[in-house]
Amino acid sequence: MGDHFKVDIDQLDQFVKSLQQATKDLDDARKALSHVRSAEIGTARLDEACDTFQERWKYGSEQLSEMIGDISEGVKANKLSYEEFEENLEKTLKQMAESATSGGGGKN
Repeated sequence: MGDHFKVDIDQLDQFVKSLQQATKDLDDARKALSHVRSAEIGTARLDEACDTFQERWKYGSEQLSEMIGDISEGVKANKLSYEEFEENLEKTLKQMAESATSGGGGKN
């Protein structure tokens, strides 16, 4: 079973960084467009469409940023769990090896 399931802790770190960068990029794009006012675009219909888009973009990007933040926190928590598991497994295996080589028969 262990041959089929592997976790790369460094990849989890990279994934969290990618998620955080995506959130920053999304926010930066929204801020870059925030100064554009509908009156600067052209026709009334186009102005209205621009305003509607700005409102939806702001709401959607905020919701997406929140979800990305939640995913990022979940990945961080999983990474810590995997690290803790690996540390505990390594400690247990070392104790078993020491016990077997010292002739202790499994006693500490």
